[in-house]
Amino acid sequence: MNIVICGAGEVGRHTAEELGTHGNNITIIDMDMTKLVTVEQSMDVRILHGNATHVDLLHEAGVHEADLFLAATNIDEINLLSASLAHAVGAKVTIARVHHSAYFDREGFDYGEQLGIDHLVCPEFVTASVIAQTLRAPGALAVERIARGQIEVRRLPVAANAKAIDKPLMSMNLPAATRIASIERNAMVFIPDSKTRIMEGDIVTLLGDVQNFEKAASEFDPDISRRKHVVILGQTSMGVWLCRALRGRGFSIRLVVDDQERAEELAGKLDWVTILCADVSDTELFEEERLDQADAFIALTREDERNILAAARAKSMGVDEAIAVLQRSTYLHLIEHVGIDRAFSPRITAVGQIKQFLDLSPFKHVASLAPGIAEVYEIRVPYSGVEGLVNVPLKSLSLPPRTLIAAVQHGDDAHVPGAMTQLQSGDTVVVIGPEGVEKPLLKMFGLS
Repeated sequence: MNIVICGAGEVGRHTAEELGTHGNNITIIDMDMTKLVTVEQSMDVRILHGNATHVDLLHEAGVHEADLFLAATNIDEINLLSASLAHAVGAKVTIARVHHSAYFDREGFDYGEQLGIDHLVCPEFVTASVIAQTLRAPGALAVERIARGQIEVRRLPVAANAKAIDKPLMSMNLPAATRIASIERNAMVFIPDSKTRIMEGDIVTLLGDVQNFEKAASEFDPDISRRKHVVILGQTSMGVWLCRALRGRGFSIRLVVDDQERAEELAGKLDWVTILCADVSDTELFEEERLDQADAFIALTREDERNILAAARAKSMGVDEAIAVLQRSTYLHLIEHVGIDRAFSPRITAVGQIKQFLDLSPFKHVASLAPGIAEVYEIRVPYSGVEGLVNVPLKSLSLPPRTLIAAVQHGDDAHVPGAMTQLQSGDTVVVIGPEGVEKPLLKMFGLS
């Protein structure tokens, strides 16, 4: 692939590192020659000094022949304009990184669509979504969102007080659009049938649409439905997105900010959140507001050092789980040494999303719920050579052993299929199965 990247910062550099290992031709544009020289010394890339909003420079970079143009500077307007120009010049796929919520929120005006940009990537939004996903499943061994985020999959240990224990599946009355994909018991994995009984100590792989998932999960761990208390430090857009992602999911949320005007603004926007205008380093704040009793503390200000110190302090005060957001990945190695439970890098998260956009192959390994035991694959049903696959009830298909079709995506709609669901050409199918099913699946879907 011919790839042109505008911006030699952390996102641009990490993307070049990831894509450069696959024999791609990469050109990096930046206005800072020092950054370009640093990149050139560590990677096999072509560098170009200049402004990517100038069409002449885009032509010199070969954008008209590019398979991908990525705009990843720190300035949203440069990213939007250069990606739009790259589209006009002839780049096949254009991606722009944006920070400001006004450019990313599609309500009212879709900047990507209007400017001809294929994908907008907002590291802050993606990171908020990943943190919310982690907080919603504190007891899960693994969590994944599949089918464009419409279906959730978790590996859940069955608690000793679970309502599901010793019940056959046929009598459990799980919510619609949820099902058990597999059960792990005594180092064995199997796909259950309607007569299978759940036992204490089992690990179930549960999947379902996001609206019904929590109710289904509470059958296996009653504590999942317990109201959870979280404290968020930071008045950033990421904090706002995180509050919205947790709304209606059984969370009591307190958002700590240090600016009175911003506190009043957020109080008007987030009426389900308790806004505290205070200094989180104040010991009395933890005592008066009982912050030490929170289930989770998330520090996501714009300052890495402040996030590390605040999260470490919260952990030392007794918070169950302390999370820090770090803009610079160089700090990630410090986390385990200061007692912080998790750290998230928006820039690394963004690179992961960019890689997903670029993977257009019809067969993809997208996640690992349990290495070797529960792997997640995405398969696009081809338009030819699929006799016996399309327009046939799923119950009639001969899937490999211990393999299950977990979700079917038809256009923009994704759902958990039933036994009578029929696949159509062009559908995207999500399959969960053990390691080693790749070849049988490729053959089954006519892709080998």
